[in-house]
Amino acid sequence: MIQSELLKKQRIILISLLALLVITAIISAGLGYSSLTFDRLIQTILGNGTFKEEFVLFSIRLPRILITILAGMALALSGAILQGITRNDLADPGIIGINSGAGVAISLFFLFLPIEAGSFVYLLPVVGFIGALLSACLIYLLSYTRKEGLQPVRLVLVGVGFSMALSGLMIVLISSAERQKVDFIAKWLAGNIWGADWPFIIALLPWLFVLIPFTFYKANKLNLLGLSEPVAVGVGVSIEKERIVLLLAAVALAASAVSVTGGIAFIGLMAPHIAKSLVGPRHQLFVPIALLIGGWLLLFADTIGRNIIEPNGIPAGVMVALIGAPYFMYLLWKK
Repeated sequence: MIQSELLKKQRIILISLLALLVITAIISAGLGYSSLTFDRLIQTILGNGTFKEEFVLFSIRLPRILITILAGMALALSGAILQGITRNDLADPGIIGINSGAGVAISLFFLFLPIEAGSFVYLLPVVGFIGALLSACLIYLLSYTRKEGLQPVRLVLVGVGFSMALSGLMIVLISSAERQKVDFIAKWLAGNIWGADWPFIIALLPWLFVLIPFTFYKANKLNLLGLSEPVAVGVGVSIEKERIVLLLAAVALAASAVSVTGGIAFIGLMAPHIAKSLVGPRHQLFVPIALLIGGWLLLFADTIGRNIIEPNGIPAGVMVALIGAPYFMYLLWKK
């Protein structure tokens, strides 16, 4: 039974975060090479803008804003699941190699397979999922022992090693590729939001529509998995089965996000931690907050990054890393 005070606090935080997200989105929509003042932004939304203003808002800014929010949510939820099933506060799809596995698969697909414009957008999340799943399976197997089960510390260490090795493999893959394709992979590695168009949003939405409700459905299982294994077994939880199912969900969320945003790390680490510090460790309470925090963090990083240096700006992945790396070191020292 969740206390009414906590539920009230959760609602207040959710409303505050939603307001912050909307304000940041409005500011982001107005900033850029072709700026839009607030009054012109309102007029353009109402259909009274010029052709240039409507093109800038609806074809460039709005798709990018939506894709960053959705991808940030997906990464935050993936991190929350991974931290729950591993009982490791340092678990994150970018840190433990899942994102890199997706990146290698996407690189192979982009460099060596024939690409059709119509299906390319919708195949990317699937290809990323296959690569991320293979990477996650290998990391899981190397972190698991029959005697002690899944070892959280080993999981992070193995994952970091995988992430470095797969990033090196991506560099080897692009060393002999065409210049245009090399540019794409380099942008992906840096976490440059490249899939900023309406078809990419349509490709990402089904994954979120299915996996967000699924995670809420599994919230009690995640709460139990966060306890010791004897307690979870004692209340009838099939630990390995639940871990595998939830791991698949976390992999799918991370792969769908990074397939359109590039290699973004630390969102899945920071968002759940901040949410837990606000309302506690119960997944029913902190996951909705983590979703909004993840969306806001990536939107904020992308907004600052693309406006700080003209004309190309700084990739969102670099901006997130500038914030997330010190936070990761703080958690490592604290835990």
